[in-house]
Amino acid sequence: MSSCPKCGAALNPGEHACPQCGSRVIFHHVPHPHIAKRKEHAPFKRRDLLPGRNAIERFNSQVAVRITSAVGTMWCAYLFAILACFSLPEAIRGGTSTLIPWIAQTFLQLVLLSIIIVGQKVDGAASDKRAIETYNDAEAVLHEATQIQEHLAAQDRVLDELIGELRRAKPA
Repeated sequence: MSSCPKCGAALNPGEHACPQCGSRVIFHHVPHPHIAKRKEHAPFKRRDLLPGRNAIERFNSQVAVRITSAVGTMWCAYLFAILACFSLPEAIRGGTSTLIPWIAQTFLQLVLLSIIIVGQKVDGAASDKRAIETYNDAEAVLHEATQIQEHLAAQDRVLDELIGELRRAKPA
């Protein structure tokens, strides 16, 4: 809802004069509905988006996040690489028919899994940081826009006063 620039009284949409002071209203500010909604919460993070409708979903989500956190470390990738190397001598003795599948199925899948998860965690953290920065930027822009609105309202009050003085000074 808009307000009178002179006295601050609430104005109904489409009114061109203030019901309290009679001042002429040339503009009705209508805030975007997202502004009020945005003030209710900070930007979403991944943990806010985890399923939580029932106890089973919450449990499964927590288990998945913990396993992903454990497997998604470079230390786990090093451990998997060492573990995969235990079967390397047998794969070498079997020739290329066993060495190629060992590389593809054992080493690459086992070790790269952890490395990819680490990369995804780094990308996710960077994405979260960018989202928070974007949120803060939008908050600053919103503040500046509010300041501009207040400045324009103050100018409207001065212009209304000047118009009133001109009307009073005008000979009849």
